[in-house]
Amino acid sequence: MMITTRFVRLLAGLVLVAAVPVRAGDPLKLHLRDRPAAHPNEPQVREATWDATQTAIVVCDMWNQHWCQGATARVAEMAPRMNEVLKAARAQGVLIIHCPSGTLDFYRDTPQRRLAQSASKVEPKVPLQGWCSLDRDHEGNLPIDDSDGGCDDWPQCRQGSPWSRQIATLEIAEGDAITDSAEAYYLMRQRGIRNVIVMGVHLNMCVLGRPFAIRQLVAQDLNVVLMRDMTDTMYNSRMAPYVSHFVGTDLMIRHVEEHWCPTTTSVDFLGGEPFRFRADRRKTVAFLIGENEYHTWETLPAFAESELAWRGYRVEMITSSTDPGDFTWQNWEALKAADLMVVSARRRATPKPMMALIRAKLAEGVGLVGIRTACHAFAVRGGARQKLEADAGLTEWADFDPEVLGGNYTGHHSNGLETTLSVAPGAAGNPMLTGVDPAGFPGHGSLYRVSPLKADTTALISGAIEGEPAEPVAWTRLYGPKQARVFYTSLGHPDDFKEAGFRRLLLNGVLWAMHERVPPVKGVAEN
Repeated sequence: MMITTRFVRLLAGLVLVAAVPVRAGDPLKLHLRDRPAAHPNEPQVREATWDATQTAIVVCDMWNQHWCQGATARVAEMAPRMNEVLKAARAQGVLIIHCPSGTLDFYRDTPQRRLAQSASKVEPKVPLQGWCSLDRDHEGNLPIDDSDGGCDDWPQCRQGSPWSRQIATLEIAEGDAITDSAEAYYLMRQRGIRNVIVMGVHLNMCVLGRPFAIRQLVAQDLNVVLMRDMTDTMYNSRMAPYVSHFVGTDLMIRHVEEHWCPTTTSVDFLGGEPFRFRADRRKTVAFLIGENEYHTWETLPAFAESELAWRGYRVEMITSSTDPGDFTWQNWEALKAADLMVVSARRRATPKPMMALIRAKLAEGVGLVGIRTACHAFAVRGGARQKLEADAGLTEWADFDPEVLGGNYTGHHSNGLETTLSVAPGAAGNPMLTGVDPAGFPGHGSLYRVSPLKADTTALISGAIEGEPAEPVAWTRLYGPKQARVFYTSLGHPDDFKEAGFRRLLLNGVLWAMHERVPPVKGVAEN
C-alpha cells in the first residue's frame, strides 16, 4: 500500500509539471501583477523572463504546527501544491531557501543548513533586521486588523510556539538551503541572485517582516515577487474590515501589490488553475434590473462595485432594457448560482424558466432584497398585458409583493415631496440599523403607500410627509418553509444612493439576507 500511495503521488506531481515542461537552464516565464500608483483599482499583468540561475525561492515559516489550528490546517492543505512548485523550480535551476523560523536545531547537521551557514557575510544596502515592522510612511496601515493575533477559529486558540520543523510535505533536496536569518541574503549575494519569489505564511506578518522576506529584500534592490496563491494570512474575520478570512488575504495581497512588489501564481510553474483553499467559497449576488424610472441600471452596479466587490462577493447582472414593454432578460441563467437575489424591476414579465428559477431559489431558502419598484416587479398591467397574454413563453408573479415581500403596495403619494424618515416603532437597536440614522437623511422619491404590512414582517424605518399618515419604508421578513430572508425598502431613488445612510442600509440588508455578519459602525469604510 505504501508503494502504491507513493506512486500515485509521484504520478500526480508529474502530471502537474507536465502542463509546463521545464529543463535545467530554461528561463522562467512569469506573469507579474502590479497595481500602478495612479490606478490602484486597475491591476496590470506583464510578462517577465528571468534567468533561473539568478533566481531564488524563499519558503517562509511553513511550520509543521502553528498555535492556531486553522492556520495549521491551511498550511497542510497548501503544502502539496507548493511542493510541486518547488520541484519544478528546482528542475530549472532555481535556488530553494527553506526558512522555518525558530526550528534550525532540527536541521543543524544537515548539508542544507551548512550551505546557508557557509555564505560569507556581506554588507547589505540597508541594514538587515531580525524583524522589519510596518512602515507607515511607505505603506500606511494594513487593510486588516490582526491585533488579536489573527486566529479565525472559535473559540480562538491559545497562542504559543508549538512548531519544531518545516512541514514534512515540503521536500528538502540536495542543493537547497535552510536558514531563518540574514544568511539568506548573504547566500543570494554569493550566488549572484537578483530575483526572489517569496511564498509561505503569514503574509501580514512573517512574509513581510522577516529578514529573508519582502520588506527587507525589496530594500536591497532585489527583484521581489510574491506567489499570491501560495500564501495565507493570520486574520480573524470577526475583526475589521469584517470580511471572510480569505478576502482578508486578498486585501493583503492587494496591499503588497500597491506598496511593495508584484505577485504571480503557481500556474507559471505548474499550469492549470491557481490554488484555492477548499473553504474559500465566494457567494454570488444576482441583481435583477428591469425598470425605466430610477436608473438602477447605473446605481446598483456602482453600489456593487463600491460595497460588495472588495468584500469578495461575485456579482451577476441580470438585465432587461429600459423599455417597459421589453420582457427579454439577459443572463438570467446566472440565477442558478445565486446566493442572493436583489430585485429592482417594474411591472416586467419574465421567461417562464427564469421565474421558475426565482421561485425555486426562494423555496431553497436563498434570500432576496427588493428596492423601490420591486413591490410591483412582476405584476404586468396596461397594454403590456396583451404582449404577456400573447406569448406562452412569458409569465408574471402578480402577488409577489404580498406573498414574498409582505407588503401591500397601492400606489404612491405626490412626487416632489421629501420624505422624513425615522426609526420604526420597536426597531431601535435592531442590527439592521447598524450605522444607519434615518433622521440623518431624507427619502428623495415619492412615499409609497404600503400599509398594512403582513403580521410577520419587522418594520425598520418609517416615512412621513406632511398631512399624511406614516408608512413603512424598510422591513424584513422570512419567506417559505426554508425561511428565506427577505429585506425590502421603498427607497431607491438616484438621490437616495448619494446618501451614506441609505447605502449602509442596503449593505446591511444584503449581508443579513445572505446570513452574513452585519459589521459594526467602524467597519463600514469603503476599501
